[in-house]
Amino acid sequence: MIFGAFERMVAARYLRARRKEGFVSVIAGFSLVGIALGVATLIIVMAVMNGFRADIMDRILGVNGHINIYGVNESITDYDARIAQLKTIPGIVSAIPSVEGQVLVSSDANTAGALVRGLKSEDIKQMAWISGHIVDGSMEQYDAGEGILIGARMAERFRVRAGQEITLISPKGNVTAFGSAPRSHSFLIAGVFNMGMSEYDSGMVFMPLSLAQTYFKYPDGVSNLEIRIDDPDKAQIVVKRIASSFPPGFRIFSWQETNGPFFNALQVERNVMFLILTLIILVAALNVISGLIMLVKDKGRDIAVLRTMGATRGMIMRIFFIAGASVGVIGTLVGFGLGLAFCDNIEAIRQGLQHLTGTELFSAEIYYLTQIPAKMEWHETLSIVAMALFLSFGATLYPSWRAARTDPVEALRYE
Repeated sequence: MIFGAFERMVAARYLRARRKEGFVSVIAGFSLVGIALGVATLIIVMAVMNGFRADIMDRILGVNGHINIYGVNESITDYDARIAQLKTIPGIVSAIPSVEGQVLVSSDANTAGALVRGLKSEDIKQMAWISGHIVDGSMEQYDAGEGILIGARMAERFRVRAGQEITLISPKGNVTAFGSAPRSHSFLIAGVFNMGMSEYDSGMVFMPLSLAQTYFKYPDGVSNLEIRIDDPDKAQIVVKRIASSFPPGFRIFSWQETNGPFFNALQVERNVMFLILTLIILVAALNVISGLIMLVKDKGRDIAVLRTMGATRGMIMRIFFIAGASVGVIGTLVGFGLGLAFCDNIEAIRQGLQHLTGTELFSAEIYYLTQIPAKMEWHETLSIVAMALFLSFGATLYPSWRAARTDPVEALRYE
């Protein structure tokens, strides 16, 4: 074995300091707590950042297409032929026609802007975040082309529910002698969805495609085509394929162009948080160094006695290496366990803290989501553990080397 029973026994004895050496033991304890908290915090923050990014991306891409194609003159009239053409391009899974338009939503309780998306019933049923999260009403009237779907936060803000009507006012109205007059129409609310993302639940309306074509004046066409591909990360490659097969004039946007700055900002924030929290572990590792140096200084006489009894420099070095590494290993394992437990129960912990403090700790309007997501990437978590162990082991090398270099004659002379 690399570490013998003698080295382990002496190292364990040194970690259990007596009363006059209690300060060294306190430093070791603080070092252990520091490493544990650093590892746990880093695991939790990385898991939350990963979960937030994955959840946001899943919801955004689950409702919007990976690629959107807009017509030359704000209308695509031959959309059936275009969809058939798109399905022949490698990488494209589906293409659906859509009508988009900005409206002013009005009721007796409130008035606010919203985005209307006109989609066929069979297409919206493929969007599990919408069709699978109907909390009031149903899809029946939407299927019949007679009702619309609104978000739960919009329904709450405008104080309406399924079965009631809401007024939509479109700037694309009728042209009169006095100019263009906004078009106002009341629509029946077929259902209310709650996908858990504030931006969509409060500002998006889904309308049957035929109804949207009539309301927004696209009698024979659609405003855009939404494309889904097999690998969202290859959207730019598929965009180039589409551009090469489509005539000039069509505007083609991938989800990376539309939402790229947002996800890039998340990635930058994630990297900065990783760097900052790594410094916590580094500071705790420096405490290990200071604690071990003090331990070596206090144990000068013991080292001299061990050397005169036949202990080699390698044995002395291993004794102090085990003493310091034990603090790092135990702290890392405790931090790993704390991080794991916290990530598994993060939403329950948030609810408990909100109940105790009486404040809202995770506002959906600010953070987009209604719950704190946590997604642990095991390769990343194991990398954090490995990094903490590396720093802890590295922190023990110099004090252990210094202990091994202690001259027993000098140490006994000045005792």
